[in-house]
Amino acid sequence: MVDFNSGVTMLKPAANNPATRPTLSDSLVASTHQKTTSVLALLSDASSEFGDNKITFANSFGAEDMVLTDIIIRNALKIEIFSLDTGRLPAETYDLMSETEKHYNTKLNVYFPIAENVELYVKTNGINAFYDSIELRKSCCHMRKVEPLQRALSGKGAWITGMRAAQATTRASLPVREFDTGNQLEKFNPLSDWSEQEVWAYIRLHEVPYNKLHDQFYPSIGCAPCTRAVAMGEDIRAGRWWWEDPTSKECGLHVKI
Repeated sequence: MVDFNSGVTMLKPAANNPATRPTLSDSLVASTHQKTTSVLALLSDASSEFGDNKITFANSFGAEDMVLTDIIIRNALKIEIFSLDTGRLPAETYDLMSETEKHYNTKLNVYFPIAENVELYVKTNGINAFYDSIELRKSCCHMRKVEPLQRALSGKGAWITGMRAAQATTRASLPVREFDTGNQLEKFNPLSDWSEQEVWAYIRLHEVPYNKLHDQFYPSIGCAPCTRAVAMGEDIRAGRWWWEDPTSKECGLHVKI
């Protein structure tokens, strides 16, 4: 069971997170522009390599994913964009989904978990059973994320993520390109070497819409019951499945076989 009285002092919801508004120094702007050029070149080459309808981008509406969304649409790259709606996302994420479609005049491909699987899980284990054990949490993630992802990637030759190496210990050696053995296709992580400051510099420079939970000290946002705000100085992903060991905090979307 999860101990919800762990003694962590939470910040007020209206707190203003300085990380989302970095000082746009000349050096930060220059590095962001340089890395943006590299990402654009990588995505353009990937799009040409795999062709229309064979390469897709998984947008989970985090800050990194909004950077890639902006680069893809701003440069009219022929890369599909899809999202996974787990059914337990925060209201702010749904607001951003709507804002993204309006801002970019586009329609996103949204995949949902299979209703019968969700109903059986809840009936058997309970509505919040993911707090009871790691096994039940991973089962929930598989049902709500992994299986829909498999459908989204069906027939594709490659997919793109917004992961960064600095986000977690499980991502420390994140290559820009790798073969996804679990899904049997190529995988691109264009922002692998980006810093959090560079991500937010891009968002500010290009006025990219973003999840307002980031301003409330939510650096990493997933399903609402499994995400909390973090304290100043805490690890970026400390608010994700905070009751688990940091070395194994993944949902199954990016686990290597």
